[in-house]
Amino acid sequence: MAGIYIYSEEQPVTEQLLTAGKTLANSLNEKINVIDFSEQDSESFIKKGADHVLCLKSDHPWPESYAQIIADILKEKDPTVVLIGGTLRGKTTASIIAAKLQTGLVNNAFAIEGSGSVIETKRIMYSGIAVCTEELCHGSIVTIEPRTFDAAQDSDHQGDTENIDIQPEAKTITVGNVCPIVHQDNDIATAEKLVCVGRGLSDQNDMKLAEELAEKLHAQICCTRSVAEDYHWLTTDKYVGLSGAKVKPNLYISMGVSGQVQHVAGMRDSKVIVAVDTNENAPIFAAADYGIVGDLHEIIPLLTKELG
Repeated sequence: MAGIYIYSEEQPVTEQLLTAGKTLANSLNEKINVIDFSEQDSESFIKKGADHVLCLKSDHPWPESYAQIIADILKEKDPTVVLIGGTLRGKTTASIIAAKLQTGLVNNAFAIEGSGSVIETKRIMYSGIAVCTEELCHGSIVTIEPRTFDAAQDSDHQGDTENIDIQPEAKTITVGNVCPIVHQDNDIATAEKLVCVGRGLSDQNDMKLAEELAEKLHAQICCTRSVAEDYHWLTTDKYVGLSGAKVKPNLYISMGVSGQVQHVAGMRDSKVIVAVDTNENAPIFAAADYGIVGDLHEIIPLLTKELG
């Protein structure tokens, strides 16, 4: 039995993977199968394109403990390809499954395409200066980070659900305490609009320019790593980059951001990028859809004023 199999411990990520899965299924003429833990979610996944949902029924709370069970299921089903949500826990689970199945693993793919019997993935390498294209062997596992694809939409698609009672082993997982990360304001990774500040700001008083623009746009403020870690003008959960948050807003406006490759790696998937910088040769302009060369102290107030 072949087919495309999808798994994530987070429902929104599964819905995003269904978008990638449907395109791939149409190209390969394959069925889409979702592995999930909530029977309540099964109907939603079917409406969004799943042909078959395998609902694993257990009260064990830690997703990593299900790796062996998922590996056993995949070994029996012999999937064409497996898409797993690239969350921190998802990547851990994917690596365990790949090791148990002795199959290929591609992490952080941003594109996956099928033609005939060939499946190719694309992923960013070297902090964004290169794209690696890889051809998958049968049964390979691919992790795709959250928000890489939009969530699949509801339709009149028909499918079925299979309930499987399981009891995962938990020999190596003992959790003494859970301390959730508390974000100041909202999580920038889910923001629709962002105003980003960089070293081009003269001093902390210039943050007011960003705040006024963000207020007019109903946007959140983010920053480069140096603003958070060197200047401490914003908290570390607000910086965007390779080692910070990866964002994908509809609008991203940068103020005084040079656009080094480590920063661009975190925001390159923004739908519209607007850059303001005094240096016409700043790397940020290569990534921007719209660029304004000039003093942000003059330009930002004019933009804010135009927004009414």
